[in-house]
Amino acid sequence: MAQLAETYACVPSTERGRGILISGDSKSNSILYCNGRSVIIRYLDRPLQVKVYGEHAYQATVARHSPNGEWIASADVSGIVRIWGTHNDFVLKNEFKVLSGRIDDLQWSPDGQRIVASGEGKGKSLLRAFMWDSGTNVGEFDGHSRRVLSCAFKPTRPFRIVSCGEDFLVNFYEGPPFKFKLSHRDHTNFVNCVRFSPDGSKFITVSSDKRGILYDAKTGDKIGELSSEDGHTGSIYAVSWSPDGKQQIVTVSADKTAKIWEITDDGNGKVIKTITSPGSGGIDDMLVGCLWQDDNLITVSLGGTISLFSASNLDKEPLLLSGHMKNICALAVLGSSPRIMLSSSYEGLIVKWIQGVGYSGKLDRKVNGQIKCFIAVEEEIVSSGFDNKIWRNSLLGDQLGDAECIDVGNQPKDLCLSLNSPELALVCTDTGVTLLRGTKIASTMDLGFTASACAITPDGSEAIVGAQDGKLHLYTIDGDLLKEETVLEKHRGTITVIHYSPDVSMFASGDSNREAIVWDRVSHEVKLKNMLFHTARINCLSWSPNNRMVATGSLDTCVIVYDIEKPASNRITIKGAHLGGVYGLAFIDEHNVVSSGEDASIRVWRLNPE
Repeated sequence: MAQLAETYACVPSTERGRGILISGDSKSNSILYCNGRSVIIRYLDRPLQVKVYGEHAYQATVARHSPNGEWIASADVSGIVRIWGTHNDFVLKNEFKVLSGRIDDLQWSPDGQRIVASGEGKGKSLLRAFMWDSGTNVGEFDGHSRRVLSCAFKPTRPFRIVSCGEDFLVNFYEGPPFKFKLSHRDHTNFVNCVRFSPDGSKFITVSSDKRGILYDAKTGDKIGELSSEDGHTGSIYAVSWSPDGKQQIVTVSADKTAKIWEITDDGNGKVIKTITSPGSGGIDDMLVGCLWQDDNLITVSLGGTISLFSASNLDKEPLLLSGHMKNICALAVLGSSPRIMLSSSYEGLIVKWIQGVGYSGKLDRKVNGQIKCFIAVEEEIVSSGFDNKIWRNSLLGDQLGDAECIDVGNQPKDLCLSLNSPELALVCTDTGVTLLRGTKIASTMDLGFTASACAITPDGSEAIVGAQDGKLHLYTIDGDLLKEETVLEKHRGTITVIHYSPDVSMFASGDSNREAIVWDRVSHEVKLKNMLFHTARINCLSWSPNNRMVATGSLDTCVIVYDIEKPASNRITIKGAHLGGVYGLAFIDEHNVVSSGEDASIRVWRLNPE
């Protein structure tokens, strides 16, 4: 069996020009955010322990703990709200179709009996409040004509609901049952977030017009405004109150700063501290989300980086939690102690991780572009995208050297390196293969079939090319030419991956028809039969350093580990390793395997063979 040892979590999904509304639970010292169809529960004192809820059928948008911390309500782009337990395997309590479109915000009532949700819909159905156990409506919500970006429940009696959105309006409702009371049009642009103070005395709205306005929570009347002196110079996307009743707030903005404000007795606000976003100052450093929880002051950047500041010591360097936002397509393990892992994702981001520590930084490729194929050796990274080019970057600690590129004339399907002399690379394309020596094309060969995967021995003397028709073509490399030796026919689907064992005595291949095969390199006999336990295409494959185990990762979300010396039926299956499919796989050592997938997360599994 296998045990989950560490999770290097994905970052929140963000969108240019929009804020994100993260939340948390002080009892468990955790925060909640969404990425794809996943809701992530991240423990601030245990960053490598992460829980993931993946039961939404559509992209999740927002999630909140109930006041007692026992339940979580999460919403998605289809207008569904799911209510599930924080313990006991996330047991589902209820599911309700709340709006006809995307839900942008939801809040629990302080007694945990009602939920209000806002977002997109048809006609008047842009805001709705309902009973958490039955879904029964608890009011009529008129007054908005466009998407409602945020809503809030007054935390004390008498209950009130306030909402704001793209129609520049702030609407105030009394109840329950809730009825429209009044509306304000004090803002001149989208109103992105509204939040009540913990004592229930006032609420604040922040807007893309760079202003924050304060209102009386009981009457809904305007009482003050955040000072423009030292104020934000960009859209304000989110706001959060200090939980200790000190009448302080934090705001975050497109101007790449977070500001701490003191709310004075007259209801106005003045800046007492400005925090600049950690980073290089690029677009990705715009701040789009924030949360003030206990002593943690949390900001989220457009690039997804979560910064944890100490509210009691704001001059202290923040703890940075970051990672991928999109599908992680490849993994590499480097070094011995500590183990270094590099991961590349679809949008072209390369992240460095340290086993036992987690996030260690992003590597700047100095070129923009997506990554399809990715290989890392001790001092070099070789990658390809969708532009017919192979990129080579020298790897110097935490820095990448200048990129050199080679145009191979066709879309690379796969690439592999000769490990003993990494300047020798083999690239397969639709029309054949290209042999590279450094940044020069040594030869290009039309093999007469559509190539789909390739592998090369560490000494560069032999290569295998997998075909779209399921055949494996074995070649000797003579100078800069490939000389075909034999063709192996066993697969019944397109070859998707090929790897030699570390001692080069065997090789393993996987196909789109869910089968993996281990071959003896010399005799070309099948070494391990009946490796047919996936239910979908095999995407990735890895050998253990001792040549004894092969792990496969599939579109079916599972990782399967086979022992070469035992029957294929005696295997370790990791079910649901990654929501959406497994795309990267590597052995750290004989006892640990690391995987990555479409859920943009990386997981380390400790193997305990039975």
